Amino acid sequence: MEIEIAKNAGFCFGVDRAVNSVYDLLGKQKGGKIYTLGHLIHNPTISNDLDKKGVLVIGEEDLERVFSECDEENPCTVVVRAHGVTKQIYERLEGYSAEKESFRMLDCACPYVKKIHKIVKDNADSESLLFVFGDPSHPESKGIVSFAKGEYELFTSAEELEKLVEIHKNAQKKVVMVSQTTQKLTEWKKSQKIIEKVYTNAFIFDTICSVTENRQIETANLAQRVDFMVIIGGRNSSNTNKLYETAKRYQPNTVLIEDASELCTEDVGEIKKVGISAGASTPGSIIQEVKIKMSENTQNIGKGLTQEAFEINDENSFAAMLEESFKTLHTGEIVKGIVLAVNSNEVQVDLGAKVTGIVPYNEISENPAVKLEEEFKVGDEIEVMVTRVSDLDGVASLSKKRVDAITNWKNVVESFNEGKVLEGKVTDVIKGGVLVYAEGQKFFVPASQTGLAKDADLTVLKGTEQKVKIIDINEQRRRAVASIRVVAREEKKVREEAFWSAIEKDKKYEGVVKSITSYGVFVDLGGVDGMIHSTELAWTHFKHPSEIVSVGETLNVFVKEFDAETKRISLGYKTEENNPWNVFVEKYAVGDTATVKIVNLMPFGAFAEVLPGVDGLIHISQIADKKINKPADVLTVGQEVEARITDVDMESHKISLSIRALIEEAKAAEEAMPEDYVSDEEKAADAE
Repeated sequence: MEIEIAKNAGFCFGVDRAVNSVYDLLGKQKGGKIYTLGHLIHNPTISNDLDKKGVLVIGEEDLERVFSECDEENPCTVVVRAHGVTKQIYERLEGYSAEKESFRMLDCACPYVKKIHKIVKDNADSESLLFVFGDPSHPESKGIVSFAKGEYELFTSAEELEKLVEIHKNAQKKVVMVSQTTQKLTEWKKSQKIIEKVYTNAFIFDTICSVTENRQIETANLAQRVDFMVIIGGRNSSNTNKLYETAKRYQPNTVLIEDASELCTEDVGEIKKVGISAGASTPGSIIQEVKIKMSENTQNIGKGLTQEAFEINDENSFAAMLEESFKTLHTGEIVKGIVLAVNSNEVQVDLGAKVTGIVPYNEISENPAVKLEEEFKVGDEIEVMVTRVSDLDGVASLSKKRVDAITNWKNVVESFNEGKVLEGKVTDVIKGGVLVYAEGQKFFVPASQTGLAKDADLTVLKGTEQKVKIIDINEQRRRAVASIRVVAREEKKVREEAFWSAIEKDKKYEGVVKSITSYGVFVDLGGVDGMIHSTELAWTHFKHPSEIVSVGETLNVFVKEFDAETKRISLGYKTEENNPWNVFVEKYAVGDTATVKIVNLMPFGAFAEVLPGVDGLIHISQIADKKINKPADVLTVGQEVEARITDVDMESHKISLSIRALIEEAKAAEEAMPEDYVSDEEKAADAE
């Protein structure tokens, strides 16, 4: 009889990690009790062995009691099984651990299960509808749905899903679908098609474990090549039952056993070829025992068999084969792995080792603002340094920051040698200067190199984006000093050179008022200053330039004169276009009437503003239609009156005005009016 064992039979990565973690804990923990929250894995042999070694199985209802019994003399460890637990239980365990040092949680949940928790947490919000392909009574499924914030449905077959979809087909919600890691692949494919047909924008995540998937495919192929199939595993194991169903479909002569004691070799009879596959919770030793028992008790032992056929693998141990398939990690080693899960506090990495790699937030980057969910995605390759390996916890502590530091320092040296300008953000204000984060590295910028005045408040720079240049490095300590001022000075020099190469007389610029003096205004034209003399600032009279402009104001100016050697520029601001006299000439002519404002009273008359910057004189003889002693008898400063423009001296820019002319015109019009004339106003009053 020929016996063929599926290559992927037995312990998967997650189960092996959980079992090894607990056995390591048993070997290293001195005193205290170990509890598993539910059976660690669905395998009676492992469960019985752990029971003999003193590992106690408890339920969720026992947590409060266990917590209360823990103290310094009687510490306890509660192990989260490979299937994971609900969100609520995780929160309780974390709360207990934080409250009491003698209470410890050891999370042995399979990383692939934790990955599903993360997917549901991030995607199944309060406005979504989650479909989960899983066994409602299975602890893994219970854990998965506990992370959903909105409505969810559990289904065990594609047929059941069709009924649920019919109920929810009009739901205006985001649809998400995941699967328990150990579900049947063929049924999952059917389920995908059902969802895709009804919900075109559904978010479907293939979460059946790749090991489970490969095992099912391999079992199906093996069942078609043999005369008899043996499936080994716990009867309460979901993935084992799925293997049994898969094998049974292709080979009716299929049996499910938990260990070699249940194997009835008489049933095998004259069968020529037997296939063996095992669930994820089945240790290699049990697979070996089943194979040996079949080989020793069949009537056809020795026929067509070689010595190799009796061996499961290296050293007759499937467990040894699995053990050796994992690489060994060493502290300080730089390795590559695949991102398994990401949350705001850490990144979980598959390193192809017995332990799960964890990169904590503070070992990700020097950038304090980095957001892990944006920086990493599940499936990304990541290069990290191993900082600590704990077989007891089943975890390897990793650092991406240290790997980046090695690469970044090479870039720092290169940037220093080549005089590169780097762009970064001021993250901290410290004694003597600030820290700028650029190119994955923090650089110290002394206060004298910030570009600010001496003793200035450096906090104004915090959070700002700055350009820096490295001015000094210490290769032994891997420290670099940078300067903002050097870059600013170089950029200013470039701007000045470009400015002076393009300047010409009458060229117009937009500038910003930098400072004001009694004799003029200095304007920043973009790194180069020019001056507007007071006489060029306005057409109107003023006592000080600050009456016309203010610091920070933007002005449109033009070049009157410049000297490139002495770097002096004379600017003009007032133009003929904005000359008030020209505006007056455009708007008014002799004989027009204007509303004017009295601005000054003199013995000989009153000066009135016709337009801002343009005044006219109302002679005392033109103020009233009768003789007055002085203008103040009739007028007051600030008063607005109607006046006739009687004369304009274009050469001397003088205007003559008359109020009297308008008064006399009104009287003449009134005298010429018929005696029986009734005005419109009077008519309206009579009508009322």
